Amino acid sequence: MAQDQPQDQPIALSDCHEAGHVPGQCPMDAVLKLLMGPWTTYIVWLLETQGPLRFGEIKARMPAISSKVLTERLRHLEAANLVSRDYRPTIPPQVSYALTTRGHELKGVLNGISVIAQRWQAEDNAATQKHAS
Repeated sequence: MAQDQPQDQPIALSDCHEAGHVPGQCPMDAVLKLLMGPWTTYIVWLLETQGPLRFGEIKARMPAISSKVLTERLRHLEAANLVSRDYRPTIPPQVSYALTTRGHELKGVLNGISVIAQRWQAEDNAATQKHAS
């Protein structure tokens, strides 16, 4: 059973669907829900590749996002302990954001999802072009 597995061993997908588990309570579901919001994976990727950034630096690299949504996403990631917020009471105040250890753990997973997404996009584009001709 999943409860008997050591902490460092991953829970198999089948463990989330064995008898006794309530649908929607698989630990994987919680992680996927964290990453589902608009812009979330891009913010994580940005902080992974660029390192700690101030709010304005993040906003400059994401001109299509509103300040309100960026603030909401950063707060969401901070509450999930994926992003840390460093406040320095200078004039003007300096606030920077960085990935926590937990946030850095997502790198491999997001890279894997990226590979799949790019392959699916290419397949979908090829199918669309085939149907258009």
